[in-house]
Amino acid sequence: MGAWDLLMAGLVLLLGLCGVLLPGVPGSWLVWAAVLWWALKDPQPVAWWVCVGATVALFLSQVVRWALPPRRLREGGVDARLLAYAGCGSFLGFVLLPVLGAVPGFVGGIYLHERLRLGRRGEAVAATRTAMRSGGWSLLTELFACQLIAAAWLGAVFGG
Repeated sequence: MGAWDLLMAGLVLLLGLCGVLLPGVPGSWLVWAAVLWWALKDPQPVAWWVCVGATVALFLSQVVRWALPPRRLREGGVDARLLAYAGCGSFLGFVLLPVLGAVPGFVGGIYLHERLRLGRRGEAVAATRTAMRSGGWSLLTELFACQLIAAAWLGAVFGG
């Protein structure tokens, strides 16, 4: 598989990760499609194992999301800036404390946004709880699954 193919697969994967945070964009499907395309272009056993793992991870994330309350992000006062803070926090947490740091990073990103917006600790904690109840857990589930898939893809590409 050529460098351009890997770059394109990586860009689609990155677009999918960002798309998880944007309402109406099928982010998890883009992540899965990028991994599938990569596996079809580079038919190595590791590529197919990553593709199977991605399929299972996304299926499980959908099952968990269906068990959680439906997303009502706009009703909970969630805007695009809050989603950007949550996504950046999740990414930083995922990198700084591998894998497990995504969850506190996501919640911490929401808290930071609310603290900057509201100024007071108590109000920021209450707003963070509201955002998580209004669909934050569902969004975190999908984002976390996509981050795991992206990490597996990166490991397979660079690890061989």
